[in-house]
Amino acid sequence: MSKQGEQSGLSGESGILKGNPQHNEPRVSHEHNMQEASTEVAASMRDNNRIEAAAGREGQGGQAMDEEQAGRDKRAEGMAQAITGKPKARKHRKTGKRSKNERVTNLISIVVGAFVIAVSFNSFLLPNDIASGGINGLSILIEHLYGFNPAFIQWAINIPLFFAGMLLLGRRFALQTLVGTIFLPLFVLLTSHWGVPTENPLLASIYGGIGVGLGLGLVFRGRGSTGGTALIAQILHRYTGMSLGLCIALMDGLVIVAAGFLLSPEQALYALIGLFVTSKTIDIVQTGLAMSKVAFIISSRSEEIADAVLHDLDRGLTRLDGHGGYTGDNRTVLMVVLSQNEVPELKRLVQTVDRDAFVIISHTAEVLGQGFKLE
Repeated sequence: MSKQGEQSGLSGESGILKGNPQHNEPRVSHEHNMQEASTEVAASMRDNNRIEAAAGREGQGGQAMDEEQAGRDKRAEGMAQAITGKPKARKHRKTGKRSKNERVTNLISIVVGAFVIAVSFNSFLLPNDIASGGINGLSILIEHLYGFNPAFIQWAINIPLFFAGMLLLGRRFALQTLVGTIFLPLFVLLTSHWGVPTENPLLASIYGGIGVGLGLGLVFRGRGSTGGTALIAQILHRYTGMSLGLCIALMDGLVIVAAGFLLSPEQALYALIGLFVTSKTIDIVQTGLAMSKVAFIISSRSEEIADAVLHDLDRGLTRLDGHGGYTGDNRTVLMVVLSQNEVPELKRLVQTVDRDAFVIISHTAEVLGQGFKLE
């Protein structure tokens, strides 16, 4: 191209840039947006570095970092919209059918548990004056003194406790007790005319304790509560610093001591039996009847024992590094989790490989994972 043509082209381009504001505005606006975006990115990086440094110095800046992170996310969304003209896509947490089914299952478990508690209460505990702790036991004492219906007594106590729990413990915890608070007294009222299987207080305390423990275990598996003294114990635990187990034992103990004075010392002893059976039944419902074992094996022939466990017993194992307390020698410790009926076979295999092996076998409350139950 000739110099004249080049000059003409430059002159034409210059004319477009200088003389036509309609062509000039989009390019200037785009450059302005890019400059603002670059400024925002630099500011966001400086903010990020400043917050991380502050968190590193203080060690407790989690909440501040969350708030700053939320602000940076909003600014990033604004930058994306300014540059591309489209809002930043947001990730939505999926709420599948599993969570809905789980909520329905939990609700059914709480309702069924409340029904089982009510039947056990009316069939065994109430007719035999066994006040084995909790609001149920307190309602038995009040019914014995004044003749009020236990269902109305439970409602009268649980409803104020529900609102107190909502104020002091939070809405989430209170909602977990709502279903049990409503349905347990209702079922107590509906089953109040059912027959009494036994008038023997010992049998009543045992079977009543089993029934109440079964019902409470179902309620707990449904992530619910029946309110009552458990709610009072939660409040005491929150505001006094006492352990939760101690608070629950204190509440139940006060009811049983009151039963010893208002009814008879013998009735209080039956109530203790019922309370013990209830606690054990709750544990069985929570963890199941299938007891598992864990074995720790220390041997100089650990590789041979591991091979026997893997191939003959068909169980997995974990190798742990151990050191002799007296000799200081390095030893491999084999940890094997197995069912109760597999223990004799494990002993036989270990004895076959190394008669001097040191074996420790203990109970496990619950095992989850491959080869065992999953929840």
